Amino acid sequence: MPEIPPSRRILLADADAFFVAVARLVDPEGAGRAPLLIVGGAAGSRGVVCSASYETRKFGVRSAMPISRALRLCPDAMCVPVPRGACSHKHREIRAVLERFAPVVQAASIDEWYLDLGGTESLYAGASLDTIAHRIRDAVLADTSLSVSIGGGTSKLVAKLAVERAKPKTGATGVHVVEPGGELAFMRQLELAAIPGIGPKTTARLAERGLRSVEDVLALDAAALSRLVGARDAEWLAERVRGVDAGEVEERDVAKSISRDETFDTDVHDDLLLTGELTELVGRAAAELRSEGLTARTITVRIRDMDFTTRQASRTVDQALSSDRAVFLVASALLQKLRKARRTPARLLGVGLSNFTPPAPKQLALFDVAPPPLETRKDVEVARAMDAVRARFGRDAIAPGRKR
Repeated sequence: MPEIPPSRRILLADADAFFVAVARLVDPEGAGRAPLLIVGGAAGSRGVVCSASYETRKFGVRSAMPISRALRLCPDAMCVPVPRGACSHKHREIRAVLERFAPVVQAASIDEWYLDLGGTESLYAGASLDTIAHRIRDAVLADTSLSVSIGGGTSKLVAKLAVERAKPKTGATGVHVVEPGGELAFMRQLELAAIPGIGPKTTARLAERGLRSVEDVLALDAAALSRLVGARDAEWLAERVRGVDAGEVEERDVAKSISRDETFDTDVHDDLLLTGELTELVGRAAAELRSEGLTARTITVRIRDMDFTTRQASRTVDQALSSDRAVFLVASALLQKLRKARRTPARLLGVGLSNFTPPAPKQLALFDVAPPPLETRKDVEVARAMDAVRARFGRDAIAPGRKR
């Protein structure tokens, strides 16, 4: 079993109710005044909850819950779509603050960042990890108007678990650090289901074998644990329940794809409605693409039929794209191709962008040429103007027209 060097000093900063907080900043007169706020992947009752204000959670509303169910639990809640452009902007703002404090920052998701402060002891004059975490938290709030909770320890696993103890819902101060040597005592308090990598199915299988808590596993020697779960799983589980995780904090490569999809409450057969949904999905995916400073050459459309058959079609174009109009032009042709091959009601529609390249505005066409380019400089300028409006006034402030 690998040993964790005591010198490792790792933090995980987790933005508090990130999508809710950003939505309130974007729309202070609307969402900013709604204590009961649900932010979902789409307006109305479609999609799932991406984030919910702490007040709505008292009614049982949780992330990944269907919005229709969340609104039944909390009918007075205000439901707004995710302000994706503003979220990407705030993600970069928070990261910029974190990079002032740590030599290595790794984005784990749009609202989570690992920091490795190993070797910075002299830089911080021997300040404890807890003290540094509070300084970071104060700086993020001052510079971005958003709050983060911070967990810390000698491994990414312990930091991830510790941040749950730091969040406002627990009544904590926003920081929870597990000191070196305290990992085992900290882990003993946990159920196995709380450990990352142990999902619901694994939790159920372990429970069938009498293993529900960390204490249950620690009570067994290596041989007994191997007999219950197998040698390979036993080694992994034995490390995790002791807080052992040799994973390093490191810069991650740019995401290989950006995708957005929508699962419909009722199967959709009308091509016009599907095209309208595709317009929205393309707009959301392309906005994130631009926020990351990227362009894409491959567009993929995915459709899941009423019998759960999943089909997709892709096209790779010569010219890298980033505007809503150009991406939609390709995506709509792919959707038509899929619908022509099999006309049956759809349960899900999705669009994906990949094969990324840095933007190259000098290569965009200024004037129409033969053959005309898929994307012109005007397309990109219009898309960026729409991003600016949405970042300030919300996703629904401006939208492309739809045929009726």
